[in-house]
Amino acid sequence: MLRTLTATALIAMMGVSTSLAEEVGEVGVDWLGNDIVIEAVSDPDVEGVTCHISYFDRGLIDRLQKGNWFEDPSNSSIACRQTGPIKIGKIELDEDGEEVFKQRRSIIWKQLVVKRIYDRTNDTLIYLSHSRQVQDGSAKMSMSTVPLFGAEVEWAEGKPEE
Repeated sequence: MLRTLTATALIAMMGVSTSLAEEVGEVGVDWLGNDIVIEAVSDPDVEGVTCHISYFDRGLIDRLQKGNWFEDPSNSSIACRQTGPIKIGKIELDEDGEEVFKQRRSIIWKQLVVKRIYDRTNDTLIYLSHSRQVQDGSAKMSMSTVPLFGAEVEWAEGKPEE
């Protein structure tokens, strides 16, 4: 009960975006209350694609022992798959792609971000999960792809030219 109240208070203070994410699993990893959380995130502009993101969530005892109360590690993993007929809305097609999801991992400094990039040559959507930090950027990242060839895909504005 105490852990749930503390977590709720921390989430409220951190401004965590959970509107797109649905928690589908939680695995306890130690007696300190640290968990690996698994969330399902649907791409808001690509119907029929769901990404599952896992990340480390520090428990109350760990926060009390080690300090750094309002920050979680940058580690995350992502796997994205076709989960229905694919309908692609208006998406960015440049090599920088666009943000699909973000969630705070500290009060100010760190966010977990998922970007979608369209690989025109291989007709594939790339989803990149990484940590965005104001300073000391992290090299920890994870990537997943959803190939579009062979799948029935409906583009809102017609398939982009090669």
